[in-house]
Amino acid sequence: MELNGVIRTDRLMADGRTIRYYDSKPTKRDSIDLRPKESQPEIGELRFDPLVNEWIAISAHRQNRIFLPPKELCPLCPSEGELLTEIPESDFEVVVFDNRSPSLTPQTEDYALPDYAGPETDLAKAIGKCEVVCFTADHGQSFCDLSPAQVRTLLEAWRDRTDELSKAPYIRHIAPFENRGEEIGVTLHHPHGQIYAYSYLPPRVEKMLAAAQKYREQSGRVLFDEILKRELADKVRIVTQNEHWVAYVPYAARYPYEIHVAPFSPVADLAELSKAQCDSYPEIALEVTKRLDGVFGIPMAYIAAWHQAPVREGRDLLRLHWQITSVRRAPGKLKYLAGSESAMGAFIMDVLPEQSAQQLREVKL
Repeated sequence: MELNGVIRTDRLMADGRTIRYYDSKPTKRDSIDLRPKESQPEIGELRFDPLVNEWIAISAHRQNRIFLPPKELCPLCPSEGELLTEIPESDFEVVVFDNRSPSLTPQTEDYALPDYAGPETDLAKAIGKCEVVCFTADHGQSFCDLSPAQVRTLLEAWRDRTDELSKAPYIRHIAPFENRGEEIGVTLHHPHGQIYAYSYLPPRVEKMLAAAQKYREQSGRVLFDEILKRELADKVRIVTQNEHWVAYVPYAARYPYEIHVAPFSPVADLAELSKAQCDSYPEIALEVTKRLDGVFGIPMAYIAAWHQAPVREGRDLLRLHWQITSVRRAPGKLKYLAGSESAMGAFIMDVLPEQSAQQLREVKL
């Protein structure tokens, strides 16, 4: 399958999961997964928390997943000799495969969430899709070490998965993201991300959609478009920009280092990006992540998440943007989400967003 210059090849793994190879040039992908077949985990539960109207996924089987193995036992490196990993090939560019320990499991039958009944709301199956995205075969690299061509291939993989997952009738929202650094809670050091495709709207998406709807009713305009106009007019929080994208620290940032990267011409999701937007994304993505590492001269732990419009609602209200957040406030010091943030959901910032943006701009690349 050819995707805007990237070739996708699908293969089955030993236990029936699918692995997808994304290559920038024709490459033979016929290695067989020689590991013994293992049973798939049971489907988890969705339990409704009526105090805050949120669904909570309970996936107890994930307690047994692998945790920070050494490089010689890394399951995301290419297979080599007696080391049989999740990737049967001896090398790869970008791969996406179904998660071995998914929080959410695909549905083969008709599916709908239970009707709201307060504390009596029925239990539901944790339905959805969880995929792992390996950015490179090189265990020692990070996102910021990739070449522009590698990032372009990765972007095409994200776009392809967004497009395909959107076609499943039970999927309502798709979130590709990367966790980087032990401070964030990674369980594998190999450079990778994940894609969560939810059968419900995550709480943050619901809040963003409600805010956008309220603003549309009051003003007739799109909230995110107006936010971007304000950031461009203020200028002081702009970190960098190119012809098609701008990176800025938001006016009301919640974290010591928080960057939003958005296209000037708005789109609802990754699949809607134009070729010109796709081609110019690697430049700004690599610059932003290198600036983050340059603030303290050490690798910056972060969460980088794509925010997209839901699959079937609010697509004219929410806009695609890439949010990078870090809890590191100084070398050896973290911004813990303690009582106010974790218990009350009320964020308190120790760093002025304007100061954070200036520090990022001043990094020598």
